[in-house]
Amino acid sequence: MKLSRRKKSEELRSHRWFGGDELRNFSHRARSRQLGYNPEEHLGKPVIGILNTWSDINPCHMHLRERAEQVKRGVWQAGGFPLEFPVATLSETYQKPTPMLYRNLLAMETEEILRSYPIDGAVLMGGCDKTTPALLMGAASAGLPAIFVPAGPMLRGHWRNEVLGSGTDMWKYWDDKRAGLIGDAEMSELERGLARSPGHCMTMGTASTMTSAAEVLGVTLPGAASIPAVDSAHHRMAAASGARIVDMVWEDLTITQVLDKRAYEDAITTVLALGGSTNAVIHLIAMAGRSGIPVSLADFDAVARRVPVLANIRPGGDWLMEDFYYAGGLPGLLSRLTDLLHPERLTVTGRTLGENLSEASVHNDDVIRPRDNPVAAEGGVAVLHGNLAPSGAVIKHIAAEPHLLTHTGPAVVFENYTDLKKRIDDPSITADSVLVLRGSGPLGGPGMPEYGMLPIPAHLLEQGVRDMVRISDARMSGTSYGACVLHVAPESHVGGPLALVRDGDPITLDVPRRTLRLEVSDAELERRRSEWTAPPPRFERGYGALYSEHITQADEGCDFDFLARAGQNPEPDAR
Repeated sequence: MKLSRRKKSEELRSHRWFGGDELRNFSHRARSRQLGYNPEEHLGKPVIGILNTWSDINPCHMHLRERAEQVKRGVWQAGGFPLEFPVATLSETYQKPTPMLYRNLLAMETEEILRSYPIDGAVLMGGCDKTTPALLMGAASAGLPAIFVPAGPMLRGHWRNEVLGSGTDMWKYWDDKRAGLIGDAEMSELERGLARSPGHCMTMGTASTMTSAAEVLGVTLPGAASIPAVDSAHHRMAAASGARIVDMVWEDLTITQVLDKRAYEDAITTVLALGGSTNAVIHLIAMAGRSGIPVSLADFDAVARRVPVLANIRPGGDWLMEDFYYAGGLPGLLSRLTDLLHPERLTVTGRTLGENLSEASVHNDDVIRPRDNPVAAEGGVAVLHGNLAPSGAVIKHIAAEPHLLTHTGPAVVFENYTDLKKRIDDPSITADSVLVLRGSGPLGGPGMPEYGMLPIPAHLLEQGVRDMVRISDARMSGTSYGACVLHVAPESHVGGPLALVRDGDPITLDVPRRTLRLEVSDAELERRRSEWTAPPPRFERGYGALYSEHITQADEGCDFDFLARAGQNPEPDAR
């Protein structure tokens, strides 16, 4: 399914800056000479903006400065003109209170750079959790030809003949340390072996989930998401992406044409078949909103009931992303789901999804399971409703201990993360307790930090307890695990029912029935609601104030209301 019509050079968007005979056109050409560019290098050629999230403090992206050079090589060879734009880096490791607070800021920056500069097409470079949705949200709003280059997963971790998964094994061994099973010497060794190469987490955390979502959406080259960051195939993919975006410009193949309703339906199906991160629920709702396509929690729950988990990858499985790549990568997994997908839809290759998968195969049936031997019969995320979550909540139930998926226990309530850290080791907490954290949602966090995998009390760890029911309006890392109910909406900060829970209240989690209930009468809840007072605003000025005034709740994608709404912005006058 190749697109036939090719643009003429005078139809290029950048021609409005460089191609006319007016004063501004002359000025733009003169400044290009100041930059050291000869006319034949860029005039009449597609100008390709390379939006690079590299920085010195983002280990997931530490190789992207080099990889941008390979993208440029591909652009030059295809007859385009590359220009690199440094954009905000959202480092999951270091940015506080959470890079989720700044996802929409990067989305805004992406949209406005693509709109305001003489760019004909864009290469988006990212991979660490929030960068993928942010870049794609901004690009979807801008509507230009765009292709995504995933940062790629890091290599497997190693420690004393054990294979480590970043994030997942951090949580595991930290619990072992708190339980007294290992000491500082072992932790020092783990510190050096857990993350040992460039690239994002090599588990099926948020990074791998979202880059895989980008691939199935059709905005990457086939197989791009699972290539290890240091593999030479990653260099080749970057160069090929640079070459492809030039043809996309000539073909006038925009990201808007790729990101249709079918693409988002396939992304939901794939995320669930991967046993992917719960964070994908928020991001895909927001991303689809930018494409003018309504997606809700109900869509995820409906798909989850008919899609099996086929990716046997930690934290819900046994293997890591490097193994997934060698087993056939995402094309291999998708080849086992074709009856659940839309193979006729267009991708950035100019071919259909089905054509891209025509030669896909699986090389390891344990890493990528066949349909008759899934990791789990249902998708890895369940959507819950009830009087504690009127607008919904989610749980990654394949990463929880099965006996906790139907559970009633007394609430132990923490007002915020500081309170949690102070009191989590209270000896009165039992294994049957339901740990409740509030004040951690989009407004309360602020930014909905990854506090949702509440720690197990130390005295219970010493007894061998490794999972408990935990409920919050926060998120959790995609590398995390456990019976953690997340994204409770509305959040406590705006008066959601989570704000009304008191110590000792019975709470029932019933994943098979998809319910989350506070076993307190409606009359009592109304009485408590009448006594509740809203907390003061978190921010008094700046970006935080803008965020607080416009952020939507988790079930709506946590986008800014003024970015999510329908409407077009005018193209700038370049003359």
